[in-house]
Amino acid sequence: MTADTGLFNQRFAKNFLPLPGFSVPEVGEAAPDFVLPRVGGAPVRLSDYRGRTAVVIAFTRIFTEKLFCPFCYPHLQDLKNRYGEIRQAGAELLMVTSTDPVQSAQVAADLALPYPFLFDPGCTLFQAYGAGQALGAPLPAQYIVDMTGTIVYRHLFSFIDSNASTDEVLAVLKALQKV
Repeated sequence: MTADTGLFNQRFAKNFLPLPGFSVPEVGEAAPDFVLPRVGGAPVRLSDYRGRTAVVIAFTRIFTEKLFCPFCYPHLQDLKNRYGEIRQAGAELLMVTSTDPVQSAQVAADLALPYPFLFDPGCTLFQAYGAGQALGAPLPAQYIVDMTGTIVYRHLFSFIDSNASTDEVLAVLKALQKV
C-alpha cells in the first residue's frame, strides 16, 4: 500500500469539486503527446505510435483498487472483451487511470486486462485532455488518434452518455482503415 492508497487521499481532495474540462483538444488538432508509466511494462509515449497505428485513449474513472465508477466498470470490461476487435481494426488501446502504481497494478491483475494500462495519479494527462473532474476523481473520456497523431474522435463524459460505446469506437476505426 502507498500513502495515496484508499479513497480519501490527495487525489480525491484535488478532484473533489465538480469542474468541467478546460482546454479541451478538438477533433482535427494534434493530440497532446505524453509519456506515462505502464503497469507491468515500459513507459508508453503516444508519439511512438505515430506512423504505425491509430490509438484509442480511454480515460477511466477508478477511485481505488476495489472501488470503480459504476459507468466505467462495464466500459472497462467491454473494452477487455472486445480488445481483439480493436486490434483487428488497426488500433492500440491505451487505458489511463488516475490511481497510484500499487492500485493500478492491483486493478490490472484483478481484471486481467489485456491492453496497456497506464497510470496518472497526478491527473496531468486527464487535465491536458480536458476530462473534467467530480467527487474525487477525474471524469472518463475517450479519444481516437490517427496514425498522423491527429485527433479524429472525442467523447467527453456526460450523465446522458458517460462513455463512448465500443461499437462507436470500432466504427470510427473501421472508417480510418478505408482512408
